[in-house]
Amino acid sequence: MAKGGKRIVIAGAGSIGCYAGGCLALAGRQVVLLARPRIEAALRQAGLRVSDLEGRDRLVKSEDLAVTTDPAAALPEADVILVTVKSGATREMAALIKAHARPGAVVVSLQNGVDNAERLRVAGGPRTVLAGMVPFNVVQSADGELPLRVHRASDGVVMVEDGETGLAGLLDVEGLAVETHGNMKAVLWGKLLMNLNNALVALSGLPLATELADRRWRLILAGQIEEALRAMKASGIEPARIAGLRPSLLPKVLRLPDWVFRLLARRMLAIDPQARSSMWDDLQRGRPTEIDDLQGAVLRLAEKAGTPAPVVERVSALVREAETAAHGSPGLAPELVSAAAGDRRSA
Repeated sequence: MAKGGKRIVIAGAGSIGCYAGGCLALAGRQVVLLARPRIEAALRQAGLRVSDLEGRDRLVKSEDLAVTTDPAAALPEADVILVTVKSGATREMAALIKAHARPGAVVVSLQNGVDNAERLRVAGGPRTVLAGMVPFNVVQSADGELPLRVHRASDGVVMVEDGETGLAGLLDVEGLAVETHGNMKAVLWGKLLMNLNNALVALSGLPLATELADRRWRLILAGQIEEALRAMKASGIEPARIAGLRPSLLPKVLRLPDWVFRLLARRMLAIDPQARSSMWDDLQRGRPTEIDDLQGAVLRLAEKAGTPAPVVERVSALVREAETAAHGSPGLAPELVSAAAGDRRSA
């Protein structure tokens, strides 16, 4: 796939989508952002500020951004469609792609969860659909702040399913490292293990680095990961390494005393001090979370495999309660979550 003349559409320009689209636009790629009205208005008014953990801080001027709220305007000319909507909106986006995109367009799912590429294949019509994985967090500026800022708060390389020659070269630009991978199923299940922490950040209201530095919260994450690994093993799923670690070692590392964890898990803690999870942001904004595609995916796998998952089940229930209450993050203490879930591992 040659770089010149290829039009890339960001289908769902929220935090991740705006970050990826901003990096691509800054690199001279032809990019169209398909966004909700709030995002479109902000970008048209003052452009897009793109920053990252390494210290880059760049502005895409409004006149250099192509942004629309109209799928019929964005999708028909797309050569590559990067789907960055939340998992709950995947089928809706697939229907829009089916209705408006040309059959030769390549669709890439850059979403959380393990099932979204398949959903796009089933509902999006006969076209090439590739799975992808975004390993980093992106923080979006508060409503009303201009220019709209998206800040990559951790590091990592975006992985895209091998299958389209030249795609990684088209997408791999400054601030957005992209590589292909031959086993995206393993990558996605590996990412899901760490994404189980999104709910703990949402429930605690703490920044990600602060929450991960507290062993009480790590014990709950370790319990969730152990349950997920049991279900995966029983189902013949082998997840990829996370932050250089074999997945089987994650619970042991997470249960280490705080001072030892800080020494051994520097890569895991290399996060902007203010970064939180997208699930926390969803609760704060009163939007549905991705709990059904994260903890829910583990629960479905565990039920099918016949393996217990009480910690995952309890965390899922607490997030659903917070969604229903619609008061943002409940700011729970770890003891409330761990005691109710039965994860009483001692120090």
